[in-house]
Amino acid sequence: MLLAIDCGNTNTVFSIWDGEKFLCTLRTVTEHQRTADQYFVWLSTLLRHHKIEMEIDEVIISSTVPRVVYNLRVFSDRYFDCRPLVVGKPECLLPVDVRVDEGTAVGPDRLVNTVAGFDLHGGNLILVDFGTATTFDVVAEDGAYIGGVISPGVNLSLEALHNAAAALPHVDISKPQAVIGTNTVACMQSGVFWGYIGLVREICTRIKAERGVPMKVVATGGLAPLFQQTEMLFDEYNDDLTMHGLTVIHKYNKDRGTI
Repeated sequence: MLLAIDCGNTNTVFSIWDGEKFLCTLRTVTEHQRTADQYFVWLSTLLRHHKIEMEIDEVIISSTVPRVVYNLRVFSDRYFDCRPLVVGKPECLLPVDVRVDEGTAVGPDRLVNTVAGFDLHGGNLILVDFGTATTFDVVAEDGAYIGGVISPGVNLSLEALHNAAAALPHVDISKPQAVIGTNTVACMQSGVFWGYIGLVREICTRIKAERGVPMKVVATGGLAPLFQQTEMLFDEYNDDLTMHGLTVIHKYNKDRGTI
């Protein structure tokens, strides 16, 4: 079985893939101090709870936090006796081209999402990922990654607002009952909620105009359904987009004998 690991700035997700479907998906806080042994204790305990045998013999990793990759490599080697495939490393081949300015490093998560989006939906896509940052990735007709947009994430914006203004409380993001808030919390929620709807709509509109072709907008990330319920900003929503991309990349490399 394949263990797919997606390490983001806030959370790290582990999914078990049996070749046809995901048996389970587990999430933990990203901590660069966590050792290989700690990863194993955490994962084995939860797999026993889900009554899943730990018959893992292959691992693929996508990480936006370079400091955690070493311990994940040790974890893979020590407990599964395999060398993990790491997206972004030269030995990891991609089934799509990357067409950006020379010398530009594209985040592994954005490459994985591009692969997944093209595999599931074809080309001419805008992929909107609501993570620590809200990213917009543009996929060409042939599946190539051709650039995108990075903006502050929703929760990051709320946290910055709370930290920078002593009188403003910490609030959770939710759809406000009205645009005009009548208390501090409602004002903040309205600003963030409607502000991000405007941000997503405007950026997608400008990307489509710049490209000059019909484009499908695909969203991923936990907050996407919240924004979709009001404005129908997206054509598709896929919470497992990154994990699907990892399985596609792993199969692509396995078919070519690189692993």
